[in-house]
Amino acid sequence: MSPQAVQPSATPTGTTATTATTGAISTTGLISTTAATSTPVAPDATPAPAPVDTVAAAVATAVTTAEPTSATATPGTAKPGTTGSATARSPLAPAAPTPAAAPPPAAAPHTPAVPDSEGQPGPTAALPGLPLALTTRARTLAGAVRRRCADLARIESPSGDAPRLDALAEELAAGFRATGATVRREPGPAGDHLVLQWDGRDETLPHLLVVGHHDTVWPVGTLADWPVTEQDGTLSGPGVVDMKGGLAILEGAFALLADLGQRPHRTVRLVVVSDEEVGSPDGRRLVERQLRGAAAVLGLEPPHPDGRLKTARRGSTRVRLTVTGREAHAGNDAADGVSAVDELVDQLVAVRGLVSQPGTELNAGRISGGSRANVVAGRAEAELGLRFSTTEAQRRTLDNLARLTALRPGAKVRTEVLSSRPAWPERSGNPLLRHVRSLAAVLGQQLDGGPAGGAGDTNLPGSRGLPTLDGFGAVGGGAHARHEHIRIDQLAPRIALLAALLAVPLPRLRDRSEG
Repeated sequence: MSPQAVQPSATPTGTTATTATTGAISTTGLISTTAATSTPVAPDATPAPAPVDTVAAAVATAVTTAEPTSATATPGTAKPGTTGSATARSPLAPAAPTPAAAPPPAAAPHTPAVPDSEGQPGPTAALPGLPLALTTRARTLAGAVRRRCADLARIESPSGDAPRLDALAEELAAGFRATGATVRREPGPAGDHLVLQWDGRDETLPHLLVVGHHDTVWPVGTLADWPVTEQDGTLSGPGVVDMKGGLAILEGAFALLADLGQRPHRTVRLVVVSDEEVGSPDGRRLVERQLRGAAAVLGLEPPHPDGRLKTARRGSTRVRLTVTGREAHAGNDAADGVSAVDELVDQLVAVRGLVSQPGTELNAGRISGGSRANVVAGRAEAELGLRFSTTEAQRRTLDNLARLTALRPGAKVRTEVLSSRPAWPERSGNPLLRHVRSLAAVLGQQLDGGPAGGAGDTNLPGSRGLPTLDGFGAVGGGAHARHEHIRIDQLAPRIALLAALLAVPLPRLRDRSEG
């Protein structure tokens, strides 16, 4: 199949547009774009908790009722404060609910619960019919999520570019708000962060925390020579897998639950930071704040290329190594100068020796220094990326770097830690992974997990022993590379999995956990 650039939806997205995709995406049964006389709005996000039999009936209705064809469907009622206006619709906002007076259709075929590894009833036992409802609707919704991901990728959002990050934050806030979330913008020095919450059916339970980010590593202008493109079953473009695909999938999961008349089992909080790609130096405080009282933490980073979730991560630290020398004329007075560039080169060789220990890796990601070829360099610096398999290796390496001294008279060396994430070690008997595997099996999916080499915002809860899993984003590959892509055929399974994980009760994950 020849490459085909994905066309923008009815309202094209520019790099700084804030409502580029609102209302432009349609899926059968979710948004009727032919309804010229009706203005649908998001349904009430917080109805009174429904008993299990009512939820099951809603699920059966969603599965067996024919998709609406009328262009004059009655819109639902928006919860005050959750949508900006009657026309501010998320591209994935759910359809209007079925009127309560309508007679219930025949029950959907019951999907038997799969017992977990300890022989207990499967995770969806309390919600009969839910697996079929989720998988059916997820397949319907996958096209809208693909288009949503493409549109989000067209809003360029490099780390540090506050105006563009804020534009994308506004677009994300509108989409999530229309699925029932309350949204709070948290100002940051390099762009606003988002803190969102969906109320659960049982608000006495500890909340489920989801973490993500909307910054990317790609500079402004990347789209000019690398547009978002659909080809051979993949969607490629800057940021599609890391992690605009994950954000679109989560929005789709909440839209799917709302479309089925469901709410999350427990309160869900989502933190979307604007600086993850540079180590979350400011966003970390928001993640840390939401860890208090969390039952579990899920990450929206992409999974392993084969779809496995991420059960552990190496620690990471960004270090700036700055050298100050003394400038002089390189021809007439070279002996009077002290080259900062030469000193930096020698320091990097020494650093290579310091980090050559098992489980530790070094990447000299950026080097700068000097002014002209005929001037002895007075200043030079390097930004280093370090990764560690254990907390002890991280501590030992950083202690060694802090003790660096100049190798030549007149030079000065300074080491500065820019950001740091602790190692999240692999833990045996992972009950959260076992729960997700069981859910996946009920949905007809095979899923497992394994440790990852990269670091992210899930390092923090994982390092503290909180039940944590990452990799719930889009299946694909090529993060931070020109072949970055997501697999379109894996969108529906991921939407269904996340929706199921939000909808059903969590098992007991640790001694102090509830529900």
